[in-house]
Amino acid sequence: MTEARITVNGQEAPIAPAAAHTTVLDFLRERGLTGTKEGCAEGECGACSVLVARPGVHKPTDWVAVNACLVPVAALDGQEVVTAEGLATPGAPGTPPTLHPVQEELAVRGGSQCGYCTPGFVCSMASEYYRPDRGAALDGTDATDDAPDADHRHEHGPNGFDLHALSGNLCRCTGYRPIRDAAFAVGDPAADDPLARRRDQAPPEPVATHYTQDGATFLRPGSLAEALRVLRERSEAVVLSGGTDYGVEVNIRSRRESCVVAVDRLPELRDLRRESDHIEIGAALTLTEIERRLDGEVPLLEALFPQFASRLIRNSATLGGNLGTGSPIGDSPPVLLALEASLVLAAADGERMVPLAEYFTGYRQSVRRPDELIRAVRIPLPQAPVTAFHKIAKRRFDDISSVAVAFALDVEDGTVRKARIGLGGVAATPIRALATEAALEGRPWTAETVEAAARELRGEGTPMDDHRASALYRSAMLGQSLLKLYAQTTTEAVSS
Repeated sequence: MTEARITVNGQEAPIAPAAAHTTVLDFLRERGLTGTKEGCAEGECGACSVLVARPGVHKPTDWVAVNACLVPVAALDGQEVVTAEGLATPGAPGTPPTLHPVQEELAVRGGSQCGYCTPGFVCSMASEYYRPDRGAALDGTDATDDAPDADHRHEHGPNGFDLHALSGNLCRCTGYRPIRDAAFAVGDPAADDPLARRRDQAPPEPVATHYTQDGATFLRPGSLAEALRVLRERSEAVVLSGGTDYGVEVNIRSRRESCVVAVDRLPELRDLRRESDHIEIGAALTLTEIERRLDGEVPLLEALFPQFASRLIRNSATLGGNLGTGSPIGDSPPVLLALEASLVLAAADGERMVPLAEYFTGYRQSVRRPDELIRAVRIPLPQAPVTAFHKIAKRRFDDISSVAVAFALDVEDGTVRKARIGLGGVAATPIRALATEAALEGRPWTAETVEAAARELRGEGTPMDDHRASALYRSAMLGQSLLKLYAQTTTEAVSS
């Protein structure tokens, strides 16, 4: 096994003697790259963001911004990282470097005061700056104070810059207007821009890693079969995908594992296939990759993506990880429950299919055995024509749900033929709203039916009082979400 190494700003460096749990953030700062900051250690503030070369959708390589505080440096063995320091072009001896266009715009437009958050903004902005399809806004409009996109899921500047690329970056003192102005002012990369040209070459292949330091081991198996063999032989092994949950445990709760097995780059877990009766999504594809590869093909998932944490988190988070943690407040389970998704569970002795509605067995517990991996998520076709995802949280974006509700209804000739409703945040596990589904199916899609079903929905689950919301509020929001869906669908029907 070759020595674990990482390329930072074009220079190769050994990962040793870093501990197996050491984050990219700590590794960089120990090497003197102190532009990368720790603000929250939970992936919420973006002060730690860096660029990583990853497989692209429109070009061989994308420069993807990730939270360095959440990624173990051992997970980037053989990979390329660029920090805020690496974006500027070094000057001749005795002369200052030439600022990167993103850095220049932030400087001249007053986008920095104390500067603590600025390097993170720079890296997130640079990731969007190098996005190959940035030239055209998804909704075909420029961003203004009166943007027609009411929920602001995408707010594009005249240069195609999606402002939500910065949704995971927080600034306490500058104010966001000059930062937004800088984002909307950047042009296209120059023809000789080395990072732009780098996109035309393939990113580094994942390196089979066996990194051991101080008795702890970080493994990156070379194949799914090898990963399943390790899980069968080492019952103590912890599976790592995007790391957006595990990284918080390491930082905040000082979690230290004797064996971590990374599966995020296994080819067998990164496929997206379309069949006549289903879509199969690899469990290790990031949410950003799924979003861009589906390109609106599954409207309910399209509604989920902008409300799932931030772009920084979605650049790492996976469906496999979100389902594997079994959290009752994860945002993807309600959506996948409404879509009647099933999970393909793989083990060394074969695969089995489990409907997601039968997967969760208790708080952060499931039917998945320790020697199994979630290989893929299957969504049956055809999809229900009436869908919506309502996330109730203290903030509009980049927040944890108090309640999450996903709807998938088949309304034909004014009658609800089929209803599937997924709920999060109201029980020890994500659940289906079975009583509400029964109250809707076979009945006319009218205000009377919806009001009666909303009363049922208020009683679904076992909501509790906590610091995010009271049980009474959660119940009220459940019922209100169905009323909102009805109002939206009837308004759309009248307007069309």
